[in-house]
Amino acid sequence: MRTSGPLTAVCLSTFMLLLDVTIVVVALPDVARSLDASLSDLQWVVDGYALALAALLLGIGAAADILGRRRVHVVGVAVFAVASLMCGLASGPGALVAARALQGVGGAAMYATTLPLLGSVYRGRQRSAALGVWGAVSGSAAAVGPVLGGALTEGPGWRWIFFVNLPVSVAAVVLMLRAVPESRGPGSLRIDWAGTVTFAGFAGGTTYGVVRAGVDGWSSPTTLSSFGLATLALMLFVMVECRVEHPLLDLSLLRKPAFVGVMTGALAFSGVAFGMTPYFSIWTQTLLGMSPVHGGLTLLPLTFASMTVAILVGRLLHGVPARLTIGGGMLLIGSGAFCEAVLDAGSDWTALVPGFVLVGVGSGFVSPTVAGAALASVPPERAGMAGGAVNTFRQLGYALGVATFGTVLTSHMQATLSHDSAHTLAGGGSAALRGVFPEHTLRTAFASGLNAALVVAGLAGMLAGVLVLVLVRQPRSAVAQPGPEMMKETATRG
Repeated sequence: MRTSGPLTAVCLSTFMLLLDVTIVVVALPDVARSLDASLSDLQWVVDGYALALAALLLGIGAAADILGRRRVHVVGVAVFAVASLMCGLASGPGALVAARALQGVGGAAMYATTLPLLGSVYRGRQRSAALGVWGAVSGSAAAVGPVLGGALTEGPGWRWIFFVNLPVSVAAVVLMLRAVPESRGPGSLRIDWAGTVTFAGFAGGTTYGVVRAGVDGWSSPTTLSSFGLATLALMLFVMVECRVEHPLLDLSLLRKPAFVGVMTGALAFSGVAFGMTPYFSIWTQTLLGMSPVHGGLTLLPLTFASMTVAILVGRLLHGVPARLTIGGGMLLIGSGAFCEAVLDAGSDWTALVPGFVLVGVGSGFVSPTVAGAALASVPPERAGMAGGAVNTFRQLGYALGVATFGTVLTSHMQATLSHDSAHTLAGGGSAALRGVFPEHTLRTAFASGLNAALVVAGLAGMLAGVLVLVLVRQPRSAVAQPGPEMMKETATRG
């Protein structure tokens, strides 16, 4: 590769923004104690970041094509750094959630421009090598996040999981300005602001409705109003996308079964595979008494299996239809969730290991192939849009997974505990309940709630796997490896 400067700059910021998806997970019990945060607060600490990423990726990617990708990326890093400082200084859960959402805005600007920036610098074999390194860095961020988050939480404190972003952000900006040239997309592009706003309203309203359902019930006015506003936003989004010249998402793609199948797989993948991790962290630390570091290390069987299989899939399964890798991977992830649903009052974290390994293996099949399958499911001129859509659906799936499984968790706990006690326990407040309930009761309630949520996750994973196998029916060569024009379009549009 002629120079590693641009690749280093892009990978550094990519690692940082993806690290913050998972690094906060093991710090949630400490955040709850420090800020007196409720379960819904903790859900939004996780979901605020993922939702902002999902809602803004497509819109900011289009804006970057017009305003300049490097410029938008640098602004994104600066916003991310300021938001990280705000997170670390937050005095209450509301301030932390708001800062996390702002982090997501900066992260969206960074994430939407990473592939286009690489595509503007590297060509041919160099581009393939650069994309391979970028993919490896992206995967490692998810693996390192819980362990690094545990170490920082147990050491200087949970606020340092955000403060550590500050020097990294400075280094990322300096490298970006020195090593990466500015680039833009075709001059005829326009920003679909209306589509961006209405899609954000749909994603945010849906997630808020699911979270409130766990607190107020599915038939409460707040929950129904949230779903009603989300439905209205979705209708407006469809109307806008049918009329604008440069839509965020060409709705005609939804007439392609393969595209629908891949998006279904992307949506379910992140939610089913990783949406339970915040609740595993709360369980291991507040019920099993583990330290943050130990709690983070319990996720290593999943991340190690995922990274190992992803490497093998990339090397050995070239040419295998993506319907088999994605569909089969989702069936494995669903099966892994079912295997994890075996907890009782006497269980420790090792009961989850077989399921973690299955989920990790399935993730190793899905993660490296879902983007290529999205590109191959659409015409070459729509490849950039498909690449952005698959990343959007993955982040949205994670946000919805965290919200949905938290609601199922607390609802099932209420068979043993009161409504308020169930939410206190799920939010990491077991210490406040130990004088009211026996330890066995608390462990039984949390384990049964985890089991119920895992069954829902397993069903969702299995259903998504079947839909992918049925809908994604393209020729082997078309699905397994996107052509050079598709790769070029994706690299230049993101």
